[in-house]
Amino acid sequence: MCMTQPADPSAALHQRLNHFFEVFPQLNHGPLILQAIETLLNMAEEDLDRLDWKILTAALQDLEQGFQVFHRYRHVRKISIFGSSRLPPDSPAYQMAVDFARCVTQKGFMVMTGAGGGIMEAGNQGAGAEKSFGLNIQLPFEQDSNPYIAGDEKLIDFKYFFTRKLFFLRETDAIALFPGGFGTQDEAFECLTLSQTGKSPPVPVVLIDPPGTRYWQEWDDYIHKHLIAGGLISADDHRLYTITDSLEMACSAISEFYQVYHSSRYVGDRLVMRLNQELSDSAVEWLNQEFADILIHGQIHKSGALSEERDLQEPQPQQVQDETEHLPRLVFYFNQRDHGRLNQMIATINQMGDASQDRYHPERK
Repeated sequence: MCMTQPADPSAALHQRLNHFFEVFPQLNHGPLILQAIETLLNMAEEDLDRLDWKILTAALQDLEQGFQVFHRYRHVRKISIFGSSRLPPDSPAYQMAVDFARCVTQKGFMVMTGAGGGIMEAGNQGAGAEKSFGLNIQLPFEQDSNPYIAGDEKLIDFKYFFTRKLFFLRETDAIALFPGGFGTQDEAFECLTLSQTGKSPPVPVVLIDPPGTRYWQEWDDYIHKHLIAGGLISADDHRLYTITDSLEMACSAISEFYQVYHSSRYVGDRLVMRLNQELSDSAVEWLNQEFADILIHGQIHKSGALSEERDLQEPQPQQVQDETEHLPRLVFYFNQRDHGRLNQMIATINQMGDASQDRYHPERK
């Protein structure tokens, strides 16, 4: 009797590697791909523990599925909604989260939640599956995906909190936080830490209290009493977030953040701020007077796309592909410290725009 021999996994891998090197010259990001492969080869030559490899493999699998899902939606702005998984549907916070998600998706945004119950379920319910992502975490309790995102292709199951959090913060253009427990507090402080240190680009962070409650107001009292008054954070760091009990204000705080401001990035040691419309010379002169304290030297000046931004060999060669090359810029030497003041400057810029001018819909990146 002839027995079928099991396929040799090393032979299959060898075949895939041969194919990879055949198509490698046509790949857009060849140098970065080689760097990643070299890192894995370096680790393979080390005497790592089995658990080390299990962690690495699971983390890479988390990253792979996240990149594949989000790649198709990079052109649409998204909002991460955080809050307690334990709040019932008849609670005021749950109902407000439903209305908030419905409001922002009607403006064109998409919504990301943790895919569980409570505020997460409310966010997916208000947005609907078509405008929702669910970033589920594998837990032994209280984290089955909610019925409004279950089975959807945009539902991702993560093994690790750190890979899940990476996608929440990498893919989002705004943060909305409702009352919650340790996880919600963790997300709030993580978002603010990344904003305060410049490790994430400026995004609106909105802390939402249901009317008649003071969850985030009392949290803010703590921030002012113990962190600001004690000199542990800068006096302007409270400008990194907005607290409101108004649904209309919560939605506006996010959509209006992108009214004139589009996005920003560093080119060398210069901050390049892309705008949806060009500011007048007098407006830029006023910005130089009002925000001189956040400049290392020189002044804020208007510019088109810098030559370095058009360099397709850069690690971020997106200027042509994402249609930002034509956008007007403000370029300046930011001190990379006063991010609360930078947020204040963005709010000022958004008030300077000409409402009669056509601009991109705010959710389009």
